[in-house]
Amino acid sequence: MASNPPAKCCTIGVKHEGETTGQSIKVANKHDAYLARPPAEKAHKGVGILLIPDVIGIWDNSKLIADQFAANGYLTLLIDVFNGDALSLNRTGDFDFMAWLTKGSDGKNPHTKEAVDPIVEDAIKALKEEYGVEKLGAVGYCFGAKYVARHYKNGIQVGYVAHPSFVDEDELAAIEGPFSIAAAETDSIFPAEKRHKSEEILQKTGQPYQINLYSGVEHGFAVRGDPNKKATRYAKEQAFLQAVTWFDNYLLLM
Repeated sequence: MASNPPAKCCTIGVKHEGETTGQSIKVANKHDAYLARPPAEKAHKGVGILLIPDVIGIWDNSKLIADQFAANGYLTLLIDVFNGDALSLNRTGDFDFMAWLTKGSDGKNPHTKEAVDPIVEDAIKALKEEYGVEKLGAVGYCFGAKYVARHYKNGIQVGYVAHPSFVDEDELAAIEGPFSIAAAETDSIFPAEKRHKSEEILQKTGQPYQINLYSGVEHGFAVRGDPNKKATRYAKEQAFLQAVTWFDNYLLLM
């Protein structure tokens, strides 16, 4: 793998403050989603972003991030890829993460690629057919990173991921457009050896790529980091600017 499977660290973090401005919608009349629209005067016509979240799914933090992308001119669709079975923040007690991934909380709702891929495909279709998106970027946090890499073949043109998990080497090698990574200094899911291997793979793709490493932060910082910690707040803000700048240069100007 180019990054390790998700683990308990993927559920730990801090809920952020702020008022969300988007709207809850359904995609394909069945998938929960959150749509953040840009102000008319800033909107990039025909350009959109698919946001594939970490295992906490659609919640305040991920909605606020979608709103931030919209504030920068990007129509943003945040999709529930867990079929209503996202995890709670800072859950306590013993938890079998791999059982949840393979079977879901009730044993009948898996979160494998066979289950998630069709949801991502429906979201891409909705952005293109219902919202007029012609230039499509995608953002993936932790769990979501895998599905950014997997779906260039289905219409994603430019990708950005932060503290990725569960990305297979062949998935990363198959990307067909620019790919940017924001990485944490301390991250058992995406440690130094995985970063270096990812760099080797990305070099061979011939696509534009970027790997930014943020010191003093851990896995999850870009979504669930504590803004009261100076290093974490700085890294979170810079990682978001990394994403916007990446899309401004490789999506808008393509």
